[in-house]
Amino acid sequence: MADILIHLVLIALMPPLLFGVINRTKAVFAGRSGAPLFQPYYDLIRLLRKSTVFSRTTTWVFRAGPLVSLAAILVASLLVPLGNHAPPLSFNGDMILFIYLLALARFFTTIAALDTGSSFEGMGAAREVTYSCLAEPAVFIALLTLSRLSGSLSLSGILTHSSTALWMTSGAALILLVAGLFIVILAENCRIPFDDPNTHLELTMIHEVLVLDHSGPAFGMIMYGAALKLFILGGFFLHVLLPLRVANPFLDWLVFIASMLLLAVAIGVVESSMARFRLTRVPQMLLAACILSAFAMILVLR
Repeated sequence: MADILIHLVLIALMPPLLFGVINRTKAVFAGRSGAPLFQPYYDLIRLLRKSTVFSRTTTWVFRAGPLVSLAAILVASLLVPLGNHAPPLSFNGDMILFIYLLALARFFTTIAALDTGSSFEGMGAAREVTYSCLAEPAVFIALLTLSRLSGSLSLSGILTHSSTALWMTSGAALILLVAGLFIVILAENCRIPFDDPNTHLELTMIHEVLVLDHSGPAFGMIMYGAALKLFILGGFFLHVLLPLRVANPFLDWLVFIASMLLLAVAIGVVESSMARFRLTRVPQMLLAACILSAFAMILVLR
């Protein structure tokens, strides 16, 4: 029961902190003091206090988009184990549900953007869906590979099975999976070099253009959903990269939190040391992630 409670508390409180760590890391590299570490929390509170403005051209789809998207990501977060602890929800085949929940969140974000009738948001929706079609197979193949290694069809069994001993026997395949999954994390969470969450240049916007017409609490739900998505995909990634196991349950939670903060720092370093790709390069990198995952599966099946 204590593990489930800690799991829920981390889901509720920690995701915005990752954005704060990324922004502070980028500020340090740029020689700036930067925004406060807890600025994302202040932004969420400010948005929740505002009223929401809806265009008269939109329908219920636009209003339901942020709600359904956040609800889908919240349910997906209950399926991913954090640290060496079982998630609140777990059953055979839940890895398929995990992928489809993330797809459902993207679907409602996309149709909410299309519901505005804006050609600008339609352009962003087309880009978002196109790139997701290339990112999802990489995650799916990675899950199948890890399922083969663990002999389980549950996310809990797949991710908690990873260990240092597994790295000794299947290190080459895991290295390929780590490289492919890191590419997917950057692309799926709209991070540089695939996307820039701070850009407002029409020719380069992808995800941010989808949410231009949202405001107030609806925009707050979108921001929190984006932070939570980074959190759960980061937890998934760390199970493969750093399968650390600590006998003390509470110390294990601290190790997980520290690992997540280090991942946020790593993302900030990547964003500070690389320029954004041209849009034509994004599909090539996502295809590379698929190929890396596919080669990992071949190594496991041979």
